[in-house]
Amino acid sequence: MKRKKTVRNQARKDSPGGNTAIKSEKKTQDNSFFSWLLVLALLGAWLSVGVLWFDLVDYNRVVGALGGVYDADGDGDFDVEDAKVLLENATVASKGKTLRKNITTEGDSIQAGHSKLTCLTEKPVMVASLKNPLGEKELHAEYLPGENKESTSHSSRGSTSDAEPSLEFTTEESRPANEISPELPPAAQPVPTSVSTPESITETTEFTDEPSVESKEEKEAKEKKPKLLNKFDKTIKSEINAAEKLRKKGKIEESLHAFEALVQKFPQSPRCRYGKAQAEDDLAEKMRSNEMLLKAVNSYREVAELPDVPPDLIKATLKRRADRQQFLGRTKGSLATLEKLVQIFPEDIRLKNDLGVAHLLLGDNKGAKQIYEEVLARAPHDGFAKVHYGFILKSENKIAESIPYLREGLESGEPGTDDGRFYFHLGDALQRTGDKRAYDWYEAGHRRGHFASVWQRSLYNVPGLRAQPWWMAEETGYIALVKMLERNWLTIRNEALSVLDSNSGQFLPEDENLRETGKWGQFTLWQQGQKVDSSCRYVPKTCGLLERYPETTGCKRGQIKFSVMQAGTHVWPHTGPTNCRLRMHLGLVIPSKGCRIRCTNQTREWEEGKVLIFDDSFEHEVWQEAESYRLIFIVDVWHPELTQLQRQTLSPI
Repeated sequence: MKRKKTVRNQARKDSPGGNTAIKSEKKTQDNSFFSWLLVLALLGAWLSVGVLWFDLVDYNRVVGALGGVYDADGDGDFDVEDAKVLLENATVASKGKTLRKNITTEGDSIQAGHSKLTCLTEKPVMVASLKNPLGEKELHAEYLPGENKESTSHSSRGSTSDAEPSLEFTTEESRPANEISPELPPAAQPVPTSVSTPESITETTEFTDEPSVESKEEKEAKEKKPKLLNKFDKTIKSEINAAEKLRKKGKIEESLHAFEALVQKFPQSPRCRYGKAQAEDDLAEKMRSNEMLLKAVNSYREVAELPDVPPDLIKATLKRRADRQQFLGRTKGSLATLEKLVQIFPEDIRLKNDLGVAHLLLGDNKGAKQIYEEVLARAPHDGFAKVHYGFILKSENKIAESIPYLREGLESGEPGTDDGRFYFHLGDALQRTGDKRAYDWYEAGHRRGHFASVWQRSLYNVPGLRAQPWWMAEETGYIALVKMLERNWLTIRNEALSVLDSNSGQFLPEDENLRETGKWGQFTLWQQGQKVDSSCRYVPKTCGLLERYPETTGCKRGQIKFSVMQAGTHVWPHTGPTNCRLRMHLGLVIPSKGCRIRCTNQTREWEEGKVLIFDDSFEHEVWQEAESYRLIFIVDVWHPELTQLQRQTLSPI
């Protein structure tokens, strides 16, 4: 026992000294570690001084190699501002990665066992109560298909009768800057990242953690950032960056004042004047002012006229100028600007394609056709040129010839090709050649969000409106109008017959290429909500009866007209341009047999003195196989679910 006690006591006595030795040894190791760190830091500092002093690194080469990747602010080189942007992006990316991880974890627990889901853009269509998958702002088939989906306005058309989307090009860019459209383009809807061709529309989409594949243009943009500074502008880069920073932060007025001061101080600086133009452009959008936008257009021109302007800056300046001119409706000016761009950059295929569109906007199909033939000679697989070239061929009624260009252009998936008009006209061309694959392309267009359904293919739409091919008078809420028409049908018929018998030339031939065979004439009383006084002089009683019904006389997206169709006429399957109207047909002179109208998969016949009501945004087709003519009275009305504000603000069609 005593021995054990002695050992224990001895251990207590030895313990303090042992601890001290261990602590001392640990401290020495820590000191050595920090000493080495200090030595390495000093070596690094002296190495940096040596590199700078003896010019061991070709910095221009290094910056040139990295600038294309790290030039985050687009000024042509890498600097402190770029570093700030990169750091901010890195922070956001890190947060996004964490969030994405959390979402994936939650999703796994909720969706366990469900690895495949159908395409998110596919919406089931109930004919009786369709929720329109198209956006709030329409994109009509006669308007410019381009990469810039934010824009597209409407201009008045001469006639839209039963019209399918027109083969003329106009653009919503001509909308005044202070006009607000209550609709959004179909492009605003979520769509797959790849084109849904008929071969792929039955596939499902599987969600994986793989990153999305970058487009060719995105890769090119990363590989080569535009150089916007000349040698002089690099010397005042800090001042330019300060003004640009204000613009990017949304302090547009302050930015404009800063750039104006810089232009005053450095009148030969292209980058300063370009910044001024951009600030004016932004301010015009904020103020919704055409006057301010004109200032920006002029400033863009001044930039291009200065000496020693970097090529990338010339391209950016003139492209934006052409775009803004187009927005203001100055299509000829936009064409001239694009022609100048093509002269300066003759090898740029995309500029050539834009020039072709500018010719189409002016109605110069011949000029556009020549442009696209030149593009396809140099780049035979260019999808944008193909789809536009096919569009032009179809406008020339070269139906079979247009099909491969439209199809291959859409299949390319290139920017500017995913447009409802191209799906529409490819399907229409296939229908006219008897090819049942037409409905495969209509289905593809529907899945891409361009059509409400395979049957309902109008492109000027307001979302959420009840959609069904045939309507009863009670469903429309326009019972009084229907009763008035049926009660006065003989008066209306007699006035129409007096005009028809007089051979006065008031009935004009249908000129929208909707007929396969026969003759079809129309006599218009109201067009786009405007009374045609010269026509109403011939049928005063009919016009007097209609004056009391604003749902039809004020329908800016419709017409009121007589329609006469001779025996032997067949009207191709087609759809109207908008879901914002319903169409009433009052039978006036109807042969006993041979006249019928199909809307979707339901076929009906007219009766004298009775009103048929259908939604002409759905596919419909007409046969006149009787032995004498058929005469009806067409009365378009606003869709009953449109509000008064929508009826007032929707643009005419």
